[in-house]
Amino acid sequence: MSKFELKLPQMGESVAEATLTSWLKEVGDTIEMDEAVFEIATDKVDSEVPSEVEGVLLEKRFNVDDVIQVGDVVAVIQIEGDAGDTSNGTDSVDEVEDVEEEPVMALETQMAHVKESVSAPVHDFSSSERFYSPLVKNIAKEEGVSMDELEAIVGTGLEGRVTKNDIMAFLERRSTNGSKPVETIETSTVEEKVATPEPKVQKEAQEKPKSAPVPVGKDDEVIPLTRMGKLIAHHMIESVTTSAHVQSFVEVDVTTVVNWRNKVKNAFEAREGEKLTFTPIFMEAVAMALKKYPLMNISLDGDKVIKKKHINLGMAAALPDGNLIVPVIKNADQLNLVGMAKTVNDLANRARNNQLKPDEVKDGTYTVTNVGSFGSVFGTPIINQPQVGILALGAIRKIPSVIETDQGEYIGIRSKMFLSHSYDHRVVNGALGGMFVKAVADYLEAWDINREI
Repeated sequence: MSKFELKLPQMGESVAEATLTSWLKEVGDTIEMDEAVFEIATDKVDSEVPSEVEGVLLEKRFNVDDVIQVGDVVAVIQIEGDAGDTSNGTDSVDEVEDVEEEPVMALETQMAHVKESVSAPVHDFSSSERFYSPLVKNIAKEEGVSMDELEAIVGTGLEGRVTKNDIMAFLERRSTNGSKPVETIETSTVEEKVATPEPKVQKEAQEKPKSAPVPVGKDDEVIPLTRMGKLIAHHMIESVTTSAHVQSFVEVDVTTVVNWRNKVKNAFEAREGEKLTFTPIFMEAVAMALKKYPLMNISLDGDKVIKKKHINLGMAAALPDGNLIVPVIKNADQLNLVGMAKTVNDLANRARNNQLKPDEVKDGTYTVTNVGSFGSVFGTPIINQPQVGILALGAIRKIPSVIETDQGEYIGIRSKMFLSHSYDHRVVNGALGGMFVKAVADYLEAWDINREI
């Protein structure tokens, strides 16, 4: 038998490590080609790591919650081959040497842990319901970032997670402002603390209101939030407290769009092997509106507005477990409708199967969510930070409507829907917010019934 070393693959240019969240296979289990062996989590996305070979799981090199570097050997799989071959190239080592080195390595590891516990300040992250990656935790420990300071950092990662760039930017601002690290403050004298009291506003911002405990009846079922559920909850609250949310609603007549899609969808599927849904049509309309109003394609950083060069559309996708993820269509304004349809279908399918890559859920500049897929007529979506706008697509309904013609007005059946636009009133005024969503509506209402695809 020979051995194959399953390593943590490269998951994106900005991802150097991941946390092992669960083992999907146990030692002795049979593994098929491309079958998932374990799950990992990064600052950006959770994903499964499949096997590249068929065989039996022989060894686990890491435990759940361990931090793994890209390229580390995570598991060893026994595969069929030469009975005398027990290696997988130059990476394997002699078993006798392993046995001899294990006590030495264990002792060195214990000594390293002792040194760390003596020299490093104690940081307890268990009290926080917010998820922090091991990399962020290590930086916080090394730089003396307190729990209160870490909780106050606005995260730009998936579901509001604090990324390496977020904490490094915080440390740079703290250094510029001349703030002392936590260790220095804690070792200062009582006189210094009295002479420089903490500002009341900052103290109040750090104090979080505690909700009253909810009584649980004997027949009630208590369901713990999943880790992703906690992240989503935190991200939603953080967005509401960060941005001044304002909504604009526009009703749009999409009768022509509906008729055109019904006319071409069968031929499109036969030719491209893809279904033509309404989503790529709406995404094209949003991309064109963002080109017309580029100040909706921005982010706010303190007192600076960052105008994004690329139009990267996030599309909120519901997962089978009830959670939410937002894959991103990069450079959406450069795709034709065929390319948009293929990209939308691919991202949606892989989102449902938990197969998205970390780079596919980052760098969004504007988000679209389809509340109509669940029957909602319209909604008031929460902005996906650090963006400044999000558009909700309502359900398409056939309703009686007044139709104006040169010969007069009459009542007819039309297909209509509501567009609900939430935007950050700190930087987007009502005029811009309203004109943007009206531009989306105008694009859809002017759809060419004879358009070729």
